[in-house]
Amino acid sequence: MTATTSSSASFSAVEDLLTDRYGAEVAGGYPVLDNPTIRLALGHRSVRAFAPTPLAPEVLPTLIAAAQSASTSSNLQVWSVIAIQDPEHKARLAVGTRNETFVRQAPLFLIWLADFSRAGQVSKDQDKAIDGGDFIESVVLASVEAGLAAQNAVLAAESLGLGAVYVGAIRSHVRSLAADLKLPPHVFPVFGTAIGYADESTSHHVKPRLPQAAVLHHEYYDGAAQLKAVATYNRALDAFWKKQSIEHPLWTDHILNRLNANPADQRYDLRAILNELGFLLR
Repeated sequence: MTATTSSSASFSAVEDLLTDRYGAEVAGGYPVLDNPTIRLALGHRSVRAFAPTPLAPEVLPTLIAAAQSASTSSNLQVWSVIAIQDPEHKARLAVGTRNETFVRQAPLFLIWLADFSRAGQVSKDQDKAIDGGDFIESVVLASVEAGLAAQNAVLAAESLGLGAVYVGAIRSHVRSLAADLKLPPHVFPVFGTAIGYADESTSHHVKPRLPQAAVLHHEYYDGAAQLKAVATYNRALDAFWKKQSIEHPLWTDHILNRLNANPADQRYDLRAILNELGFLLR
């Protein structure tokens, strides 16, 4: 199989990619190095509309090989992934991800799992009890590993000319999802990733991010520049939405609204759900 260049960053100069990523107001202040990998990362965009083009059979094992090449703490490898390709199964899962159309459209939907079940099987086989999977640290560790693996897979997918989007909404339906996927105890679905060829009849844009002054600290944490950086970002993101003729609240309003817990959303009952899935969270 011949690799193709990601359409999101095919021929864009790094300066143009920085402008897309940060907005014109601050992009020129970042003297970044340039190579194809950096351009690929800078050109990432979420794809929420997929073409009906099928994937070559080599794509899935390629993405998993890339995912497994990510770092793993103490070589524990406490993550797994379920590949969903059956159209009926994807359609059923789409209902559990807020009925997302792109889950149905994408030829491949990956569900990334924090997985201590494998360690439990080893423990039982060796007749040696372990309790390391019972701690909050275990869920954090396995979720971090799943995130690292997934990002490797997405970068690999984009290098092949594919597009992807992460789906965190599966955590709003963990109970039904765990039953559907027949998850054993000590396995938790962290997020999903829809992957396929982008439908180029739909616009897919690089969304600006906060200025580096908001996220980069030197030697010690220093929050003094946060509000100025956020104000700059409000302007950059507002320009991004207006360029697409989309009415959207300022980022500051968005995070205040989004970070108010919704009691009906299972994401805000994860402690009880994780207990049900076998994680004691000591």
